[in-house]
Amino acid sequence: MTGSMLDEAYERVQHTGPERNGWLSNHAPMAVEALTYRGHGETVHRWLDSYLTQLEDRPRGIAAISPEQWRDPLGDPVRTGDWLNYFDRELADEPWRDVLARWWPRLLPGIAAGATHGVIRVGHAARALLDQETGPRITELGQGLAYWAARWQPLAAPGSGPYPTTDPRSALDAVPLVPDQRAGIRARLAQLAELPAWPATAGAVPGGDNDDVRTRLAGIVDAAVLRHGTHGYANPVMLVHAATAPNAVLRALPALPETLWAPSLAAAWAATAAVTAAYAPPMARPAPDVHPGRTVDEVMQQATATADAHAIKFADTAADTYGRSGDPAALATAARTTTQIADD
Repeated sequence: MTGSMLDEAYERVQHTGPERNGWLSNHAPMAVEALTYRGHGETVHRWLDSYLTQLEDRPRGIAAISPEQWRDPLGDPVRTGDWLNYFDRELADEPWRDVLARWWPRLLPGIAAGATHGVIRVGHAARALLDQETGPRITELGQGLAYWAARWQPLAAPGSGPYPTTDPRSALDAVPLVPDQRAGIRARLAQLAELPAWPATAGAVPGGDNDDVRTRLAGIVDAAVLRHGTHGYANPVMLVHAATAPNAVLRALPALPETLWAPSLAAAWAATAAVTAAYAPPMARPAPDVHPGRTVDEVMQQATATADAHAIKFADTAADTYGRSGDPAALATAARTTTQIADD
């Protein structure tokens, strides 16, 4: 029942474009996947009824993109319709895992695409497909890849080591902040190249040298979730991506060849560090109070009640952290974040 409900929801949004009101991301596919995965499928269609009124139609193409000439239109949002058509064709002709494996290393250097929503949308689609392969889920993967390609945006280059081994929380605390946090994300990320400490920060992927990629990536996600509890007040919406972007990469790993895991870890850390540099405040505030009896279901219900997709997606990611660690602080942070987003 849950699986068919997700497919029905995907079918309802397939005619919509990946952005609205300029370049605000269409969060519907990500939120409905999170809701159904967490057992809240009964709320999906009611939530969509409201959200669909904000969306725009799928953009039309200008000229077909050929497989040999994909580099030129990469990162060109004017070609969004062409990218959507391109991945429709790709996924009609080949297994989705093959398409994902070919395009993942091409898109990974532009992980900042759409304020990281490109990779986040792909990560949600990958989790859905790993659970069950259906036509609507394959179509959704293609639309996520198309959005990533159309908004492809590289970050300032990282340096090269060797760097000291650090835990993820200490590494996040050491991220230098951009000097001007007044503009949009593209202007903020452009400042990274001018930060003397950025190359070393972006290149120093935290975690133990003997830890596998999944362990290190999960550590980054968990640290970003908990740090939102002390720093998220500065920009509760944008700072959730410091956790949800690397979590999207973590969710996609099982669908990718292991040769792509290490560069995926490096790109995910760079994205987390970049969002932190762009939006985090210089000072922490006290962490939220922990209620030992709080459950994932309660946190998801609270997030759903706000109708805000960022609250839903962050609660979903915090639930992953809680599932790994059993740390009630993850759910406390999700509850506070939901309140902050609702009040923002």
